Amino acid sequence: MCYVTTFSTEIFSLLNSIIYFHKAVQELQRAHATLSFAAFLYGIIGAIGTMMVAIFFSTAESWKPLFHRYIRMGLTEYAAAISIVIFIGMPHVGELASLDKMTLQTSTSFKPTSPDRSVFFVRFWQLPVSWIFAAIIPGSIITILFFFDHEVSSIICTTSRYGTKKPGGFAWDIVLLGTTTAVCGIMGIPPANGLLPQAPLHSESLMHSEKETVLVSVDGEETTEVSEVRRVYEQRWSAFLHAGAILAFVSPPLQRVLSLTPTSVLAGLFMFMGEQSLCVNPILYRFFSLLTPPNELPTLPSGVKGYLGIHLYTIVQIVVTIIIFIVTLTKGAPAFPLIIIALVPIRLLLMNKICNRETLRFVDAWACRDGTPEDESQSENNEKDLERRNPPDVHEKDIATA
Repeated sequence: MCYVTTFSTEIFSLLNSIIYFHKAVQELQRAHATLSFAAFLYGIIGAIGTMMVAIFFSTAESWKPLFHRYIRMGLTEYAAAISIVIFIGMPHVGELASLDKMTLQTSTSFKPTSPDRSVFFVRFWQLPVSWIFAAIIPGSIITILFFFDHEVSSIICTTSRYGTKKPGGFAWDIVLLGTTTAVCGIMGIPPANGLLPQAPLHSESLMHSEKETVLVSVDGEETTEVSEVRRVYEQRWSAFLHAGAILAFVSPPLQRVLSLTPTSVLAGLFMFMGEQSLCVNPILYRFFSLLTPPNELPTLPSGVKGYLGIHLYTIVQIVVTIIIFIVTLTKGAPAFPLIIIALVPIRLLLMNKICNRETLRFVDAWACRDGTPEDESQSENNEKDLERRNPPDVHEKDIATA
């Protein structure tokens, strides 16, 4: 992952946003095919309402001085949950209760839904050997997908804007993910990769302001200043509660509660997650620059020759994202992680032939460390030039050989 740049992470984040919006549209299409027209129209209202109310509560941290600070933090952190509860209950109020509803399908008992199975366990020792070797192919693809998905998502939600102090803590999550995936394989159920704890949505909900003392040098004298910074509240409780709630709602009694959830609310949740991921993606703001008149654009740093290279870089990212999304809609969808991984050499080997060095230095950077690929290539070129200008003498070569 040390070779991954924000070129790849931004594309991956945009792809996730598009997939979320696409899933929302699919849910509404199913509702349109099943429900009456009046119920379908309310489904659209419920989906948009779920998203809008969640967005509204997610801004509660900026409502100061309204309400106590902890109330604002609670509304911000649980904006989506509050909105979901509201719109689950709303269809049961007044005349809305007479509308037909399309809710989540759940199981009433803790057993496999397939009639051919009676227990959650695969007798893998009875499988043909050829099946086991054939399973290596999809298993490898899932491994690549989950690893890259998890690592990139962790990078996205621990960027510098979140001010995380211990981003390495997410490394343990990949260990847990590998363990649960293995258990899912033995139980014969699809592997689950719940990325809420490692998503920008989670990081955004944990953002808060705190005061920080910094050293400032003024006329050669160092003084201390207190400044207000935005930082993520780093803890493991919310991730633990997410996992605990998922485990609890697998049980049949609480699955009955899930069965009350209209699919329109699920569509609204997808739209909210897509919006939250999209609104922090730099591609969106660079796309706005494409639509902005040149005389209204901000001044660029010295060395960056106009917005043409930046626009070209943004268009390449958008086109690549659309191509990957189209692949996910075809039978070749399981192979799309390989395309995501291919973005790394594409960025390092091809993008420097499309855009100049200063433009790439401005729009891109290493995802896991400071600096840019252009900084390293320039330092290497400088070292080579220095060696060329000051070649070692014969005596030094003899000593090096000895």
